[in-house]
Amino acid sequence: MRPPARRGRRLALPALLALFTCSLAFALVSEDMKKEVKQSKNLEKSNISKKTDIDLKEIVFVIQSQSNSFHAKKAEQLKKSILKQAADLTQELPRVLLLHQLAQQEGAWTILPLLPHFSVTYSRNSSWIFFCDEETRIQMPQLLETLRSYDPSKEWFLGKALHDEESTIIHHYAFSENPTVFKYPDFAAGWALSMPLVNKLTKRLKSEPLKSDFTIDLKHEIALYVWDGGRGPALTPVPEFCTDGGDASCATTFRALLPLCGNPVKKEDIFVAVKTCKKFHGDRIPIVKQTWAGQAGRIEYYSDSEDSSIPTVDLGVPNTERGHCGKTFAILERFLNHSLDGVAWLVIVDDDTLISISRLQRLLSCYDASEPLVLGERYGYGLGTGGYSYVTGGGGPGPWTTLRTTCPTRSPYPSTSTGTSTPCASTSPGWHPGSKAEPGRRRPRVGGRSCDPAHVGHVASRAS
Repeated sequence: MRPPARRGRRLALPALLALFTCSLAFALVSEDMKKEVKQSKNLEKSNISKKTDIDLKEIVFVIQSQSNSFHAKKAEQLKKSILKQAADLTQELPRVLLLHQLAQQEGAWTILPLLPHFSVTYSRNSSWIFFCDEETRIQMPQLLETLRSYDPSKEWFLGKALHDEESTIIHHYAFSENPTVFKYPDFAAGWALSMPLVNKLTKRLKSEPLKSDFTIDLKHEIALYVWDGGRGPALTPVPEFCTDGGDASCATTFRALLPLCGNPVKKEDIFVAVKTCKKFHGDRIPIVKQTWAGQAGRIEYYSDSEDSSIPTVDLGVPNTERGHCGKTFAILERFLNHSLDGVAWLVIVDDDTLISISRLQRLLSCYDASEPLVLGERYGYGLGTGGYSYVTGGGGPGPWTTLRTTCPTRSPYPSTSTGTSTPCASTSPGWHPGSKAEPGRRRPRVGGRSCDPAHVGHVASRAS
């Protein structure tokens, strides 16, 4: 008779063998389940990529162009580049729109009034509206790859994010406790709205017409309107939307150099008019003379008081805290009626404006002085309700025959700070108010204000 211990071991072997077989079977089944789960995930991933796999034909490109011949030519060049890249990718050509050709209404450049048109015309067959400046450079493969990362069936507001380092007057001191929290797009890098968001904003525009308010910094005001106090989407920062071209992943870049258009305009062809008043003769005018005034070939100082030490010219127009239309028109009258027939350009600046005359000479070489033209930083008032555009530093001049009869004693809109006229204004790429509101991007500046950036000044051709 065998010992009990041996018998126990013999009886345990079949049990161990059965247990091993069962474990092996479970492992095989488990591995099969893992494969099925993996295949299911791959299938799910494939379905998601199909939803976001857009083509160029689903993107509507809107170049924020201007009607002036120089700017229109730049916009046409960008349009050709977009279409050529699309053809090289053997894709169906996208729609490329020039903003100045879309509508004759005064406020078209502020974008929001055009959203209903985009919604009605493109919502069925398009996924994105992509906006850009005339100097924005676009790499189509990277742009497609970037936009495919976002589900076009959802509401998206995409762009390169800017923020204020400190609260600023041009943004009405918004988010004063922490200005960095609110992001708004850098137009130079391009920005995009998904079609569902365009449709939503269109419905809001129909039920809540735009207010009669100032348009000062359009990109900030559009971001505020889209955000809608938290009821709409905030800007989603897109690192592939760039202004510096050093990164190969950039879908967009921006050329930040002053344009080269030939020989600079001669100093003698530019007449500079500095607007001042008696209380600033002692502190502001000396700074103007110590910095940039010596670069000017022709310059005069216009005031409400004659001062032979400067010297100033008394225009006979009283100084006002709000609205400088009368002083501006008096300067225009003097420019046309005095012996300055050989001067092609009139520059009107405030006494706290800093300006580079040499850069201005280069910039003006790109424009035809025989065209009725005003250059400057463009603002607007009441553009959603039949208002007007104007150039900072005074009412925006238009053709002289119109100018002589359109300076009203008061604005047709309450609480405005400028007179009105019919402007033929162009926003020039180097004409900006001095502000700390755009960190991370440097653009060459022709003019900027040394303190409060309310007015920068403007340039008018003699033909205007």
